[in-house]
Amino acid sequence: MRPSAAIIDSRTLRSTPESGARAAYDGAKRKKGSKLHLAVDTLGHLLAAHVTPANADDRAEVGRMAKAIQAATDDNVELAFVDQGYTGTKPALAAAEHGITLDVVKLSEAKRGFVLLPRRWVVERSFAWATRFRRLVKDYERCAQTLADLHIVAFVSIMLKNVAKLHGSP
Repeated sequence: MRPSAAIIDSRTLRSTPESGARAAYDGAKRKKGSKLHLAVDTLGHLLAAHVTPANADDRAEVGRMAKAIQAATDDNVELAFVDQGYTGTKPALAAAEHGITLDVVKLSEAKRGFVLLPRRWVVERSFAWATRFRRLVKDYERCAQTLADLHIVAFVSIMLKNVAKLHGSP
């Protein structure tokens, strides 16, 4: 079964001395570090990961993420759910170049307390799964690709554990 929808988001990982020049300040999160851009399917399985300095704009990475999503799914994804950080015509056009329509999930105007946003919680859960691997809590890597690859290893491990549960293994 191939996914027809994806969820895209990013999180900032605090830097360490190994992060080097990639460590930048993310004003929105008030952290210095690297930003992990992640795309998952509607079950939370990893489709694409990319690492940039923390001051990189989420909107500027939509084209790269859309291209990676389509490469991973054989051009099967038609819709990507994103948060309000991805609003505007540039991200929509960048995604449309790769055959993906962005659906911006907005907070309700009368927000009181916790509000579960449709489909957006899936990527947040995936970020939480990744933080169970101690090496992925901070950016300890010299190379950005190593950090992205370690996330792939973590998600493969998570998926294998889920498959083992389905087949009755402890």
